[in-house]
Amino acid sequence: MRHALHIISSGKQPLATVRDIIARIHPYIDMFHIREKHRSAHELWEWAQGITAAELPEAKLAVNDRVDVALACHAAAIQVAYHSLPPDIIRRLVPNKQIGVSVHTVAEAEAAEAAGADYVLYGHVFASSSKPGLAGRGLAALQETVESVNLPVIALGGITPDNAAEVLTTGCAGIAVLSAVMHATDPVLSVQRFQQAMRDIRVSPRCAWPAAKRERIQ
Repeated sequence: MRHALHIISSGKQPLATVRDIIARIHPYIDMFHIREKHRSAHELWEWAQGITAAELPEAKLAVNDRVDVALACHAAAIQVAYHSLPPDIIRRLVPNKQIGVSVHTVAEAEAAEAAGADYVLYGHVFASSSKPGLAGRGLAALQETVESVNLPVIALGGITPDNAAEVLTTGCAGIAVLSAVMHATDPVLSVQRFQQAMRDIRVSPRCAWPAAKRERIQ
């Protein structure tokens, strides 16, 4: 079973830059997350239009938090956090989309599974520039989370091509990165290095990506 590579927008780049990067890296990634908390719904919709125009398939697009934008742009997934609508409520509104939940503990991952999430995004594993001053939660905590739920767990935070292999030995379904690709001098070379590290690992994911579609109760 293969591992997944998710890329997340950094919130620090203009659409034109992001669109140019996506046009070059989309064949090598499994999901791109629009995570631009400071932007309006209209701006996020414009981002989604621009990114899919750069040939990113809608099946590889996730929108952070905004159910309305995800619906409008036909995104495959909605990524939510503790302040978002609960997954089971979102499921009633959009039964056919993948729902990912950002978690930081085993308890949060178990709660996300109980609420009907399709996958969880766990972080941050290592110290990260996006979380200045905060120590990483470490590989042991990641592995405990992986083993606590029957969902794909995507690991996030300070992951590089050089440490990706040890992250994947926890049995997680894949990794997510921001600046290591989006702010790289050569984004294509960066994703290719991540993909090589993922190909070399011999530990299979405990629960593989893509998240299996569950039978929905209407």
